[in-house]
Amino acid sequence: MQYRTLGRTGVQVGSLALGAMNFGRIGSTAQDEATAIVDAALEGGVNIIDTADMYGAGESEEMVGKAIAGRRDDIVLATKAGMPMADERNHRGGSRRWLVTALEDSLRRLGVDHVDLYQLHRWDPATSDEETLSALTDLRRSGKIRYFGSSTFPAHRIVQAQWAAREHRLGRYVTEQPSYSILQRGIETHVLPVTEEYGLGVLVWSPLASGWLSGAVRAGREITTARSARMPQRFDTAVPANRARLDAVERLAGVAAEAGLTLIQLALGFVTAHPAVTSAIVGPRTPEHLRAQLAAADTVLSADVLDAIDAIVAPGTDLAPHEKHDTPPSLLDPSLRRR
Repeated sequence: MQYRTLGRTGVQVGSLALGAMNFGRIGSTAQDEATAIVDAALEGGVNIIDTADMYGAGESEEMVGKAIAGRRDDIVLATKAGMPMADERNHRGGSRRWLVTALEDSLRRLGVDHVDLYQLHRWDPATSDEETLSALTDLRRSGKIRYFGSSTFPAHRIVQAQWAAREHRLGRYVTEQPSYSILQRGIETHVLPVTEEYGLGVLVWSPLASGWLSGAVRAGREITTARSARMPQRFDTAVPANRARLDAVERLAGVAAEAGLTLIQLALGFVTAHPAVTSAIVGPRTPEHLRAQLAAADTVLSADVLDAIDAIVAPGTDLAPHEKHDTPPSLLDPSLRRR
């Protein structure tokens, strides 16, 4: 396992992080499997686990808490808040009212007295940066969190939040968690240059592009991944963007084979090669999935291989731009762009 410094925090984390989104009902991963995955990850050198309150409506946090019992101090524990946790309109977002409540709920489910990294799951346009940062700063001062970060923020919101922290003399986000893979490279254009400028640690999610780069999606085969069963439209090859992804996957598989690598090793080696990236979050559903991903822990791609990837998917390009998660709200809701 390679280890990097998480932004400017001084905390050392592995180049692969364990994501727990699939623990529980989402990935049909039972507690014994989740514990086995955590065991194998720690044995493989992983030292950071990332979850969120909304994964399985709290189920993932509960399972992580049971899996890490007795060894919490060996783990950099990260969770997130801000996504809806109930129909009640104030059980979401970045307000002080909700973040204080959400953290207490997360600590109870995890069975710990603090988390190392508390992340705002999405930018909340209804709440000012001052309000959110003030709440997070107070939670850090209370000792219930050590650091706080953002997740899937567009570049301009990362900059605005850094400005607000300085303007109001508050703590600042020290990490960002964006989606990044060979097939979705848009953050190379704006987000990663900004995180480098501000010295943020970067924990990227979906480095296997929702399973497209797992090796299970190939031309001429029926697509039977767990993700395709839940979201068939994302794998419908009648959709032009999906045809483009499938063509890219076939060409990337050739590059991987020529380099003596699996497609997973190629995919994870690619994202961890970017100087702005600290760790790639992998989200295995089974111990077998994790073993295939841990095989990429020490993968270092040569310049020739990285050039070959660039020739297939150009830098800064999203092959499925409609699946971006940091689109400004006004592009999604017509009422926000019309007087």
